[in-house]
Amino acid sequence: MAGRAARARGVRAVVTDAVNRFVLNDNWAIASDIAMAILLSLFPFLIIVTAVASLLGSQDLAREAADLVLASWPKQVGEPLANEVMRVLTGQRRDLLTIGSVLALVFASNAVQSVRIGLNRAYGVPERRSWWTTRLESIGFVIVGTMVLLALAFLIVLGPVIWRAITSYVPDLGAFSSLVTTLRFVIATAVIVGSLVISHFWLPAGWRRMRDIWPGILVTLIGWIAAGVGFGWYLDSFAGNYVSTYAGLATGMIALVFLYFCAVIFLFGGEINAAIRRAQQG
Repeated sequence: MAGRAARARGVRAVVTDAVNRFVLNDNWAIASDIAMAILLSLFPFLIIVTAVASLLGSQDLAREAADLVLASWPKQVGEPLANEVMRVLTGQRRDLLTIGSVLALVFASNAVQSVRIGLNRAYGVPERRSWWTTRLESIGFVIVGTMVLLALAFLIVLGPVIWRAITSYVPDLGAFSSLVTTLRFVIATAVIVGSLVISHFWLPAGWRRMRDIWPGILVTLIGWIAAGVGFGWYLDSFAGNYVSTYAGLATGMIALVFLYFCAVIFLFGGEINAAIRRAQQG
C-alpha cells in the first residue's frame, strides 16, 4: 500500500509540474501558432504532393495521400475539409519547380518550425543551431514526408489490385477482405506514431532516448483519441453554432479549433516528458 501511495504521489507531482510549466512556457499561445501554421501549411503541402504525383503520372496518388492525412481526423472535421482539398487537387499540377511551388514548400515548413519551437520550450533546451540550418531541416522533413505519403498512397492504390489477383487464385482468402479494408487506418495510425517519434527525437535541440519520450507520446495519442471523440460529439450536437456564427468560414474555423486542441495535447506530452526527467534527476 505504501509503495502504491508513493507512486500515486509521484504521478501527481509529475502532472502538476507539467501543468505549471505548460502555463509558464506560454504553451497556450504556442499551440495557437502551431494550429494556424498547420492549417496554413496543409494546402501548400498537398500542392507539393499533387505536383510530385503528377510528375509520376498518377493523380490517384495525390488523392490517396490527402485521404491519409485526413483519415485520423473526426469525420465531422475531415469530410468538409477533404471536399475543399479535392478542389485544390482537381486537375494535374506540373508546376513543381515554379516559384509558387518553392514558396509552397517554405510555407509548409512553417508548421515544422512552429512544432520545433514548442518542443524546445517544453524540453527547456536553447536552440543553438543557425536559423538557416533549422529551416533547411524543416524543408527536408516536408520533402521526406511527401515521399513517404506518396509511397504509402501507392501501396493503398495498388493494394486492392494485388488483393483481387490473389483472391482470384485463392478464393478462400476472400473472407478476409474486410480486414484488408482497414489498411488505410492502420497506415494512418503508423504515420501518426512515426511522426510523433520523429518530432520528439529530431526536431528539438539536444538528444533524447526512446525511454525519455514514450510517456509523452502515449499521453498525446490517448489525448488525441479523446479529443477526436469529444470534438466529434460536440459537432454532432452543436455544429449549427459554427455555421450560424462563421457562415462560409465554418469549415476553416472547425479545423482550426480541432488543430488547436491537438497542439495543446501535443505540447503537454512534451511537458510530461520534461517533468518526468526533472523528477528522475531529483
